[in-house]
Amino acid sequence: MPVHLGSMGESVERIIAANPDMRPGDVYALNDPYHGGTHLPDITVVTPVYLEDTDRNAGFFVASRGHHADIGGITPGSMPPFSTSLAEEGVLLDNFKLIERGTLREQALFAVLRGGVHPARNPRENAADLHAQVAANEKGAAEIRALVAQYGRATVAAYMQHVQNNAEESVRRVIGALRDGRFTLTLDNGAQIRVAVRVNAAARSAVIDFTGSSAQTPNNFNAPRAITLAAVLYVFRTLIEDDIPLNAGCLKPLTVIAPPGSMLNPAAPAAVVAGNVETSTCVTNALYGALGVMAAAQCTMNNFTFGNAAHQYYETVAGGSGAGPGFDGSSVVQTHMTNSRLTDPEVLELRFPVRLESFAIRAGSGGIGRWRGGNGAVRRVRFLETMTASLLSNGRRSGAFGLAGGASGKPGEARIEKADGRIIALGHIGQHEMQAGDVFVLCTPGGGGYGAPETEPELAAATEP
Repeated sequence: MPVHLGSMGESVERIIAANPDMRPGDVYALNDPYHGGTHLPDITVVTPVYLEDTDRNAGFFVASRGHHADIGGITPGSMPPFSTSLAEEGVLLDNFKLIERGTLREQALFAVLRGGVHPARNPRENAADLHAQVAANEKGAAEIRALVAQYGRATVAAYMQHVQNNAEESVRRVIGALRDGRFTLTLDNGAQIRVAVRVNAAARSAVIDFTGSSAQTPNNFNAPRAITLAAVLYVFRTLIEDDIPLNAGCLKPLTVIAPPGSMLNPAAPAAVVAGNVETSTCVTNALYGALGVMAAAQCTMNNFTFGNAAHQYYETVAGGSGAGPGFDGSSVVQTHMTNSRLTDPEVLELRFPVRLESFAIRAGSGGIGRWRGGNGAVRRVRFLETMTASLLSNGRRSGAFGLAGGASGKPGEARIEKADGRIIALGHIGQHEMQAGDVFVLCTPGGGGYGAPETEPELAAATEP
C-alpha cells in the first residue's frame, strides 16, 4: 500500500524522538496525520527491537500500519465526506504507549477510544486489530533477531544502509533520462495541484516543486506533507526497472517543495481524511503528467463507507488505469497509491446486512487513443436494513486525462436507486440514509488514453467497448 509505506518512516521518527526513555517490551501507537500519519483510521504500531536485555538503546525498529474500520468521527467508517476539522474524523492517537514493559495498557486504550467528542464505535474491534499489529511486529522483531544471530549485528545494519544507498543510486540513474516538466490537475472541488519538475542532469538530482498549488482548504482534501512525500517516493520508485524495495533512499536525490499552509502541507487541525486517499492519487497522476510518461489512472479511490451502531464497513473500489507508450491501461484495478482488495462477496454478505447485486466492467469508460485507457467498474450494493452510506471521491467532473493526443476516460458517477423507484444522484462527495431495499450504484472512472489513433480503422476499433 504505497500511501501507507511511503509515509511510515515519519511515524517511526516521531516515536523515537518522543521517547528517549523507551525500554524493552514497550510498544507505541500513532495515527496523528501531523506526525507522520495519513488519516485517523490508519494506525501505526511501532516496536523497538532490543537484541540483548542489557542494551540501553534499541538496535532496530519494526512497524505496521493498518486501516481500522472505524475510529470514531461524525459518520460510521470514519471517512466523513463533510468534515472540516480533524476532531470530526475520529480519535487522535499521538505517541500512545500501547504496551509498557510487556504489559498491555488495556484500560488506558479503551479510555482513549471511548473518549473525545466523537469516540470509536467499536473499541473492541480496534483493540483486536491492534493486537494483530503487535503480533505482526513481534514476527518482524523475531526475523531481525534471527538475521543478527546468523550474520552479526554490524552486517545486518550495513545491508540496511546498502538497501537505501542502492535505491538512491537507482533514482539518480533514472533522473538522467528525465526532462523538465510541469502539470496542473484540478480536483472536483476546484482545488488545484500544480507541480514543476526541474532536473539537474549534472548532479543527477531533481526538484519537485508544488508551489502554486491551492492553499489549505476548509474541506478534508488537505494532504499532510508525509502524504505528499509518499506520492513522490512512489512515482520515482515506479520509474526504476530494477527489483528494489520501496524505501526512503529513493527520496535522497529529490528536493520536494510543498509550501506550508498549502493543501499539500497543511497546518493542524485541518481535516485530512480525503487527503490520504483522494489528493494523494491526484498528486501521483499530476507527477506522471509532468514527467510525460503515462496518462492518468482514475484520480480517486472511490471511498465507500456504510454503517450504523452495530456495523461499520469501508472499501475502495477499483477503476481504470492509464495507458502509456506501448501499453493499454488495465480495467477494474486498484492503481498507484492504493493496493487493497475487496472483501469477498460471501464474507461481505455474511457479516453485513447488504447484498452485492453485481460488480461488472463499465464498458467503454476508458479513454481512446493509440493505446486505450482501462475501463472502470459498476458496483451495485443493496441494503437490507437502515444504515448511513457515504461516498468520498473525485473524478466526477473531469475524467482521467489522456496524454500525447489520447482522450480522457469517462468520469465516475454515483446514484441511489430507492426502493420506491426514485433516483438520487450524488456528487463527488455525498451521504444518504439508506433504507431496506435501496441500492447504492457506484460507476468508477476509466483511465486516460495515450497517443492519437493513427488511422480511421484504428479510431473505429478504439471506440468499440
